Amino acid sequence: MTIRLAASLAAVLALACAERPPIDYAGPTAEWREYAGDKGGLHYSPLTQIERRNVGRLERVWTHRSGDVHPGDAENAPTNFQVTPLVVNDTLYYCTGFMRVFALDPETGAERWVFDPGLRARQTGGPYPLTCRGLAYWEEREATAAPACRRRILYGTRDSELIALDADTGRPCADFGRDGRVALREGIGEAPHWEYYPTSPPLVMGDLAILGALVADQLRTDAPSGVVRAFDVRSGRRVWAWDPVPPGFDLSLRPGEAWQRGTPNVWSLLSGDEQRGLVFVPTGNPSPDSFGGLRQGLDYYGSSTVALDAATGRVVWHFQTVHHDLWDFDVSSQPTLFQSEGVGGGRPALAQPTKMGHLFLLDRESGEPLYPVEERPVPQAGAPGEPLSPTQPFPTHPPPLHPTELTAENVFGFTPIDRASCREQLAALRWDGPFTPPTLEGSVQMPHSAGGMNWGGVAIDPQRALLYTNQTHLAMRVQLVPRAEYDAMPAGAVQYPQEAYAMRGTPYGVLRAPLFSSFGAPCNPPPWGSLSAVDLRSGDVVWRVPLGTTRDQAPWPLWAIPATGHLGTPNFGGGLLTAGRVYFIGATTDKYLRAFDAESGEQIWRDRIPFTGNATPMTFRLRPDSRQFVVIAAGGNPLTGSGDALLAYALRE
Repeated sequence: MTIRLAASLAAVLALACAERPPIDYAGPTAEWREYAGDKGGLHYSPLTQIERRNVGRLERVWTHRSGDVHPGDAENAPTNFQVTPLVVNDTLYYCTGFMRVFALDPETGAERWVFDPGLRARQTGGPYPLTCRGLAYWEEREATAAPACRRRILYGTRDSELIALDADTGRPCADFGRDGRVALREGIGEAPHWEYYPTSPPLVMGDLAILGALVADQLRTDAPSGVVRAFDVRSGRRVWAWDPVPPGFDLSLRPGEAWQRGTPNVWSLLSGDEQRGLVFVPTGNPSPDSFGGLRQGLDYYGSSTVALDAATGRVVWHFQTVHHDLWDFDVSSQPTLFQSEGVGGGRPALAQPTKMGHLFLLDRESGEPLYPVEERPVPQAGAPGEPLSPTQPFPTHPPPLHPTELTAENVFGFTPIDRASCREQLAALRWDGPFTPPTLEGSVQMPHSAGGMNWGGVAIDPQRALLYTNQTHLAMRVQLVPRAEYDAMPAGAVQYPQEAYAMRGTPYGVLRAPLFSSFGAPCNPPPWGSLSAVDLRSGDVVWRVPLGTTRDQAPWPLWAIPATGHLGTPNFGGGLLTAGRVYFIGATTDKYLRAFDAESGEQIWRDRIPFTGNATPMTFRLRPDSRQFVVIAAGGNPLTGSGDALLAYALRE
């Protein structure tokens, strides 16, 4: 019997091995030289070694831990790990929340060098964790006498510095600024260390490094300027600056300041068209977010996509996605450049995703919509002193991707008890659909200020004209509080998950919180996170599936009940699409990296990871005889647990 069982087992194993094809070493090779794979933000790779039939054979082949992780306390800010690494010249580069830069062997994870800038601004303060989302790469096109720094890594830090490193050694480039550093606060004026600094990598266009900076939300009317600047990658000299003020605006500059305070900032990722010499800039809204009665026209470039001349910073065109934005619907996603037959007559195009769940398809050269955009009436009668826009732009191709129905009949609840708590809250708040303005009585806002679509952006297959995007679906409640009443609130009166912002210089403070049931679940209908594929030719949604499970958030056995599998979760981060027709994404509040069939939306692989993967994965294959690797930063966030695991996967050999 034992012999017969062993023989049967051997036969099964032999059959399994016979049916498992060897790795196909034909096909393309490719590095990952930009944050999103290219300057146009496609999040797309031509690699085909990993494809739908063999993705189940992926295994984790190396893990790198930087040690740069802190949960946050009374003295230190917590860390995020949201980086997308670069792979160029047979080296993988990434940065951490402590602003250290690591160079690794891409196929083994072995360290080659580490640069530590000696971060000064680690202390707590403000609402944001320590974050470095990525790096930029530049190299000399012609040989020079001095080999040092012919290849450079550039990035911005929490200390508001732009740093240039020798990509081969990790040493600062002595000819760049002062000992490899350029101070980014010159001309900005007074601001705490946590109110102004870059979080996204520079965009390198020719010999210029172009970047904006985060400006903390909701604090004051005279927040730091949202200026965008271009620096010479060799010397660090500032070449141009774009101050996002309307044409003819009467500047009111303070002594020592070079740019107008309170303008829309540019904290997210820029895109570039080298052939046309254009830089595409996604802007936020003027400060503060929830009251705009004192903006004095600074909305002009707010919540917009702006095309700048890469050489001069001159505005070529701009398109506004939200008028007089009061909802923190700033344009947080990287503009994505593509050109596909059958989309807009085959013209060079730009896709701009928004937190509203709107997707605007624009002519890249003129900014004109490729398909009709309708100005539709929206709710009025906001807070005293607030001049609302009577209409807002709505795309028609594709139509809005985020659901907007929220009624007493469709609110969610695990039980009649928590469903009743949602109905009670909804009845006490104003909800007139999208663009319901903030009010003194309290309003519902849906989508949430976190999206819809956020900084993870979208992925586009330019040959097949298919766009893939993850979204968060949450409602929130917003209430303006008269100044005297807000200022009289005692310390500790507002507890997480509620947020309180002073909006100094306005007649109001603001309170915001997710619209949660008494059990702590979202009141709006699930899914609370989704993944969609959109046909850009027809404008139709090809498929849509929930993204994520309540595991790691809800207690067992709640997350294990099959009926909860449709719920999805809020998500931060983006996805990676390959020519093997596999879409990889982490992003969720559960600890998984997933792969989906790009044709059907079926989940075809997942791996349990040590922390949530709230970053965007990348992929590379260096040589004809090497494997294709997929890499993701699994470092979570302060809500799901901070970590520092950089994970690399490849097919089992």
